[in-house]
Amino acid sequence: MGIKNRLIIMSFLQFFVWGAWLITIGNYWFGTKNWEGTQFGLVFGTMGIASLFMPTLTGIIADRWVNAEKLYGFLHIIYAVVLFGIAQVTTPDNFIYVMFAAMCCYMPTIALSNSISYTSLKLNNKNIVKDFPPIRVWGTIGFIAAMWITNLSGSKATEYQFYIAGVGALILGVYAFTLPKCEPQRLTKEDASLTETLGLEAFKLFGNYKMALFFVFSMFLGGALQLTNAYGDVFLDEFKHFPKYADSFVIEYSTIIMSISQVSETLFILAIPFFLRRFGIKQVMLISMLAWVLRFGLFAFGDPVGGLWMIIMSCIVYGMAFDFFNISGSLFVESNTDSKIRSSAQGLFMMMTNGVGAVLGSLTSGWAIDRFFTKSFHNTTELAGFLQTDTTNSKMLDFVKGQGNAISTDGIFTNPILMKDWHTIWLSFAAYALVIAIAFAVLFKHKHDPKEIEKLSH
Repeated sequence: MGIKNRLIIMSFLQFFVWGAWLITIGNYWFGTKNWEGTQFGLVFGTMGIASLFMPTLTGIIADRWVNAEKLYGFLHIIYAVVLFGIAQVTTPDNFIYVMFAAMCCYMPTIALSNSISYTSLKLNNKNIVKDFPPIRVWGTIGFIAAMWITNLSGSKATEYQFYIAGVGALILGVYAFTLPKCEPQRLTKEDASLTETLGLEAFKLFGNYKMALFFVFSMFLGGALQLTNAYGDVFLDEFKHFPKYADSFVIEYSTIIMSISQVSETLFILAIPFFLRRFGIKQVMLISMLAWVLRFGLFAFGDPVGGLWMIIMSCIVYGMAFDFFNISGSLFVESNTDSKIRSSAQGLFMMMTNGVGAVLGSLTSGWAIDRFFTKSFHNTTELAGFLQTDTTNSKMLDFVKGQGNAISTDGIFTNPILMKDWHTIWLSFAAYALVIAIAFAVLFKHKHDPKEIEKLSH
């Protein structure tokens, strides 16, 4: 089997073992276990916290002591074992702890898979810019396949979603040991400093203005990614509280609508080589940031009926927003770091996006939404105005009663109804992304050099 096909299998399984539960875990948490929502955000927080240190740590190990493909396989086998254990957890607190252990194993494998792909392609004299995106696109296909397998097998609200992911991770872990050897560079001198000995040289990249700026913007974009992951599905789901949208296609098939984002990823990944050659790495990253502005802006004005096209367009734009920065950013790290710290640098990139950025994005957005964008309604007149209906609408009254509220004869609720102002929330997120894009365009100096892309191609 050719090296491309071998890497395609790795990429497919890499994201299959994540997609099997990432989108449907909410159904298991709320629908099957009936656990409270206050702790659910911590489940996604485990990904960010694990990404703060695990990608960098494993990158150091791969640069110094252990073959990258062996470390990659070992982590996936442990990940599989932990996934099998998650199904046995009976309390939300323990679930979060076990999920954190799973994320400590899984999150660093994303950066390791990139390093393995780049190294393997170079060893086989392949063109990275041309050959890597079509390989990576199979990761998104794997994610979509896992989503549909979980849904069609009736496992989206059961523990079997973790078994599906666990079996895939076990297969990938064993398969990884058959991949080409990606040996540690071991380029450290005998009289090396403690920093060099521990493999922490990648952190010196913060001493380089351009690299430091790149990592800072990676952090900000990581926050944007967390915003769309955390609130996209909730946003669509809450349209069910608006009587005129309650029976719409979007409410019934929100998962299918959101999966357009993953389908879009596959198309934009394939377009990356063209955009890199035509515009260069900086411009591609800038296009990604402007795409985030569109992603949030279209959500702000979209609705399940007349504005359905905006929601669909937002999902399509997501592919450009996500892929163009993550893959071009990874290639930027590949072309601007020394070979002996390359795995560590890729881990650092992951740490800033999925670690620092994700945690800050989650905490800050959660605080801002609760503090500034959550409306409190105390009577039927106020709520009816917000839900664009009349005070006697039966669906609205059922919603109020479903919140554990009683309604007095003059329309006053026993407890206030809290609703998120999604229009303003998405506009604020769009403004955030626009500020980042403008700052990046002005501050990040990186001239397009076709030789840089050509260098990555060999």
